[in-house]
Amino acid sequence: MVLHLEDNAEDVVAKAQSGLGLTDEQLSEKSGLSKERLTEVKNGETDEAALRALAPHLNLNADALVDLGAGKYQPAEVQTEGLLAITTPYPEGYEGMTVNAYIIYDPQTRDAIAFDSGADATPILEAIRQHELNVRLILLTHSHGDHIKDLPRLQKETGNPPTYISCHEPIDGAAAIDAGASFTLGSLGVLSLDTAGHSAGGMTFVVQGLKSTVAVVGDSLFAGSMGGAPSAWEQALRNNREKILTLPPESILCPGHGPMTTVAEEREHNPCLA
Repeated sequence: MVLHLEDNAEDVVAKAQSGLGLTDEQLSEKSGLSKERLTEVKNGETDEAALRALAPHLNLNADALVDLGAGKYQPAEVQTEGLLAITTPYPEGYEGMTVNAYIIYDPQTRDAIAFDSGADATPILEAIRQHELNVRLILLTHSHGDHIKDLPRLQKETGNPPTYISCHEPIDGAAAIDAGASFTLGSLGVLSLDTAGHSAGGMTFVVQGLKSTVAVVGDSLFAGSMGGAPSAWEQALRNNREKILTLPPESILCPGHGPMTTVAEEREHNPCLA
């Protein structure tokens, strides 16, 4: 199943504008676009000239933004044995939207780690049964409801394995950890990184032991975009660049929404980071 990108060019423009704290009047003056044209762009009426006028004032890569606006970017499909990407329904009121959860397992022992529960863990539990896995650990990328709403059910139906979340976003039912905490499960090794910005306790979990390095990034980064961070945009950019894009180019990135991608793809095609 090929997932659509989480964000279009207009979403990236809006997120960058919000993150930089620019009003429509300020952005219009800087870019030379009328306020009416800016409104049209933010409503999806994009064209190359408008996107190129906006990009430098939003610190976005113009070529990548234009390609995104023209529908030319879709990351190549990636997969590796031991990694399951699971699409779960979004919470009520957001029909048509989806949230990703992931399971990473040791192919020999079938012991597994679940990353997030989604708002409805049904597809996760079905995948666990289908692949005959034993969930020994649950790791949470952040505490937003669309990612953890069904955590109690996931815990109960997998035997209540140890569950962890950042100490900056404590919740009931999960132990708090600092960035740098590490875990071992069979042949798998996991390192937690602080990738706050979209949320105060956003964490990326870097998993070694499969054929490719895998990073479960939550909403820190999407294929072609990143999570909104109106009050911490620069922190989000810095963490994405320094913690995620410094991983090996072939590393698989597992976002909270939209398709999986790789470090190499996002270095070249993500308007926020290219």
